Amino acid sequence: MRLGFNFWLGATLTALVILAGVLAHWIAPFDPVLDADLMNSELPPDATFWFGTDAQGRDVYTRILYGAQISLTVGIVSQVINSLIGITLGMTAGYWGGWWDDLVNGLTNVMLAIPSLIFALAVMAVLGPGLPSLLIALGLTNWSWTCRIARSSTLSLKSQGYVQAAQTLGYGDLRIMFTQILPNMMGPILVMATLGMGSAVLSEAALVFPGLAIFLSVLGFNLLGAGLRDSLDPHMRTRKP
Repeated sequence: MRLGFNFWLGATLTALVILAGVLAHWIAPFDPVLDADLMNSELPPDATFWFGTDAQGRDVYTRILYGAQISLTVGIVSQVINSLIGITLGMTAGYWGGWWDDLVNGLTNVMLAIPSLIFALAVMAVLGPGLPSLLIALGLTNWSWTCRIARSSTLSLKSQGYVQAAQTLGYGDLRIMFTQILPNMMGPILVMATLGMGSAVLSEAALVFPGLAIFLSVLGFNLLGAGLRDSLDPHMRTRKP
């Protein structure tokens, strides 16, 4: 499997964001909360405050480093929840069909019709403020896209010879789905997961420099997803000389 330029550029940007979050405690020049000085509020970038200061006189560069921890947590955890829901519903709907397929399709259409931001705000209104509520709200928001991909992939894969052979050997439905079908549709699922991480992180954009950092994070996730798509999709590989 050959990994292209998009993958390596996206992987590099993503790795830099992860390192910034992991090493924030050691490389940040100030405390993100305690080192507030109103005498230094809203300063432009200089040799001391690389990205300037905010209205409370806190170093923006330091807050970006620590903010990477929250952004990565939001992106990864929310997308794990989205993927688990989408894969489970989509794969079972595509494999079993019948009334369950109709129910999942109806629920998916409802979720696609509701603006994700409004739905997330409604969930947080019920659960209350806080990071756990934010993770759950975003995790319940965008699973419908993964569900549709998982369902369509399952419909295509369940007629393959190796799936029919597993059925002949007496494998149960869940065993077939998670050992024979799921591994063979991980390519598009991984692409959706990386793109979903970028979307989750994008919602936190605020100031100029934080916005730039989030732009690089989203760009990294999107390029990583595009690189995975080009490398894992057999149709994309056959088109290349």
